Amino acid sequence: MRHLRNLRAPLPQPRTRRIAYPVPWVVDRSAAPHYRIVNAGTQELRGVTVTIAGASDVRVSSPASIRPGEAVRADLVPGPSRDTLLVLRWFPPDGREYLWQISF
Repeated sequence: MRHLRNLRAPLPQPRTRRIAYPVPWVVDRSAAPHYRIVNAGTQELRGVTVTIAGASDVRVSSPASIRPGEAVRADLVPGPSRDTLLVLRWFPPDGREYLWQISF
């Protein structure tokens, strides 16, 4: 009986890891304060919205869904300040919600 060891419960199976979702957007800043946010991914993105935080106002032309290669146009009035953030929200085909912050 002296040779008994303390046994512990087996470890649970490790969860399978998912690969990170690559952000499908590219920001074209060449015509600032008029920005193009281009869907550079391979999927159509739905429910695309742009909101702003900070001292600027934004005028957005964004359709409800954006196919690969299409863009959202965001005009910042009077132009971005250091505290300006754009938040882009979208749903890929799997239905998950994603948010991406763009700083100026």
